[in-house]
Amino acid sequence: MTAILGLGEAGRIYARDLRAAGLRVRGFDPYVQAGDDVEQVPSAEQAVDGADLVISLVGARAAESLAQEALPSCPKHAVYADFNTGSPALKRTLAELAAAQDVRFADVAVLAPVPRQGARTPLMASGTGADAFAALVRPAAVPVESIPGGAGAAAARKLLRSVFMKGMAALMLECETAAGAAGEREWLRAQIVAELSGDVDQLIDRLVQGSKAHAARRVHEVEDAAGYLAELGTPSWVMDASRAWLASLLDE
Repeated sequence: MTAILGLGEAGRIYARDLRAAGLRVRGFDPYVQAGDDVEQVPSAEQAVDGADLVISLVGARAAESLAQEALPSCPKHAVYADFNTGSPALKRTLAELAAAQDVRFADVAVLAPVPRQGARTPLMASGTGADAFAALVRPAAVPVESIPGGAGAAAARKLLRSVFMKGMAALMLECETAAGAAGEREWLRAQIVAELSGDVDQLIDRLVQGSKAHAARRVHEVEDAAGYLAELGTPSWVMDASRAWLASLLDE
């Protein structure tokens, strides 16, 4: 039996898909009524009673308090899988709480938006329960990469990925906003697509090495770009950060 703690959007999707794959699913959420997607019980203790797998999807802020509430009621053979996006330190704390109850812990990083692929969303897991977690969800065709390094290793990789993905999102927002104000949205988007459609590995090397080799010139170019965005009346937060990075390279 699988217990899902937290029945927001992702929790309901996992409940639906795991149940459709033949797994028995029980859920708990004091704020959400999940309807027919899951057998819902009024407490975390009831949800985890007799569970082989416990999935926490309550958000990082509530993850520790929920673990303290639920873990004492988990069976000793269970795997407690924390899906919440949190720091490596938080995951290590959760692992210690699980170990104190003789429960295996899986630090699970969700590597893509859950609504897009449901339970087929790629996952990465580390910790004492990582391999057991992968085995438990295998009947539902859930893709899991188990990695070494203990609890926190998967979270660390997820956050490194977030530096890229959320940083890229901020860059795209700045580009779209400025290009829209300038009446050049289609042209700039075509430029971006052309750059990202080529050899991206080569592009990364060119951006990193080129920035180091030509930092002084690029500082001035970024200052001019930020000045133009000021004329357009649009934010230049990414350009300001770019200037700081390039200026730091001048001292190397």
